[in-house]
Order: sequence, then C-alpha cells, then structure tokens
Amino acid sequence: MNVLYTAKASVSGEGRKGYGRTDDDRLNVELSVPKGVGGDDGPGTNPEQLFAVGYGACFHGALKKVARESKASVEGSTIDTRVSLGSGESGLNIAVEMDVTIPGVEQAEAERLVAAAHEVCPYSNATRGNIDVTLNARTA
Repeated sequence: MNVLYTAKASVSGEGRKGYGRTDDDRLNVELSVPKGVGGDDGPGTNPEQLFAVGYGACFHGALKKVARESKASVEGSTIDTRVSLGSGESGLNIAVEMDVTIPGVEQAEAERLVAAAHEVCPYSNATRGNIDVTLNARTA
C-alpha cells in the first residue's frame, strides 16, 4: 500500500470511558458508555458514534467520486448512518445501516451510484465480509 495519510490518535482512561484525541488536537473528545451496554450515557461520545460519522463521511466522498466519474449529479445528497452494537455467537459485534439520499435522480440511478460507491469506499472495503452493512438508496 502506498500510504497517503495516517491518522494518529491516543486514548486514555478506562477504555470506553475516558478521553480520545488526535495528535494535532483537531479531535479531542470525552468518551462515555451508552446505557444500552451498561453505561450511564455520560456527556461524551462513544466509538460507535465516531465510526458512524467516519464511515458516513468516507462513503459520501466515495459517492461524490463515482458521480463525478460518471457525470451524474449527487447535489444535495446526504448520508444517515446507524452503527449498532450487539451480542452474537462470537461476543460483541457491530452492524451498519446507511441511508443514502440522492435527490433529483431516478431510483435505479441512485442504486447504481450507491453500489459503485460501496465498491470504492475504503471503509466499505475494510468492513466487507467482516460485519453486516446494509445500504438503502433513496431519492428523497
């Protein structure tokens, strides 16, 4: 792999309840444990929220790339991402569901663009075959 960028972060405290920050201080967050997994829903964020934002942003970039390459418009598009934490046979697992809304295009075109973005998105490539990812293409 030809490395283009490396994010550097440090976490301290008690794992899911502590602090996380990047080396450039662009991200500096308090971490808390959601009530659903035994926490108190404190003032901080959690890894699932951070993953939802990261995956959603990456996928949106991939959508814009494939749209540009195919001369399609994704103006006004939005990504709503849900990351679920649950228990399974092998312990705790995560699953992702993403609603990709592309106004002003036909449903078939929205589905084509979403499928193409899923093929090039680095987060999609990293998660493919490892977790359940559900993509819902919407036109408005």
